[in-house]
Formats: sequence, structure tokens, C-alpha cells
Amino acid sequence: MRRSHPESVSVEISGCSKEDARIVFDVLRACFACDRGADEVPQQLHETRPMVWLGTYDVADAHEVPAPPVRLGSSVLADVQGGYWAVDRFRTTLGSLFAVQETCTASGDQERDLHLRLESR
Repeated sequence: MRRSHPESVSVEISGCSKEDARIVFDVLRACFACDRGADEVPQQLHETRPMVWLGTYDVADAHEVPAPPVRLGSSVLADVQGGYWAVDRFRTTLGSLFAVQETCTASGDQERDLHLRLESR
């Protein structure tokens, strides 16, 4: 098994429609290198069961993307996990794109977890 790059964050998107998940992933892919291709779009596999979509982003070389306001249909839940520097850099980028509310944080020796609610600005 390959080790994750220390400057990467893993992101779980949930609590939203597949369309809003795609908006978030598309914007993040424009900002950071990602393990997902542009043709990999979130799918809704079940009518009533909640869905969670995953992505991993390398924040070492952020792209400066002047983004127009991002419009979401509803709020999106994002769980972000990674090293302290990577999570802080990722959080700063999210704050420039969305209205972000931290709902919970957990910190360990090497990693930090953030639970966020993203909304349109």
C-alpha cells in the first residue's frame, strides 16, 4: 500500500445532493491536485440512503483560481483530515470559496480532523 503524501488531505462530502457534491469537488479540483479525474462525478446510488463522496487533495502546490461566487443548492457537510499544515491551508481555501462553519474539530499528534458545513457566500 502506498503512503499518502504528507501534504494531502482527505475529504468526505455528505449531507447534500450529488449536484452540490460535484460543485464542491469541481471547485476543489481547480485549486489543488486531486486523486479524481474531471470525468469522475458523484453518483447517487440509492434513493433514500445517505451518500458520502470521497476525494484526496495535495495542497502543497495550490493553484490560484479566481473563482466567481460558488452557488450551492443547500449546505454541504465536509469532513477534512490530514496534517496540521495541510488542513489549515485547505481550510483557508475553503473559506475563500464558501461560507464555512466549523461544527467540530479533533486534533492528534500528527493529524487534525475538521467537520465543516459549507454554504454559498
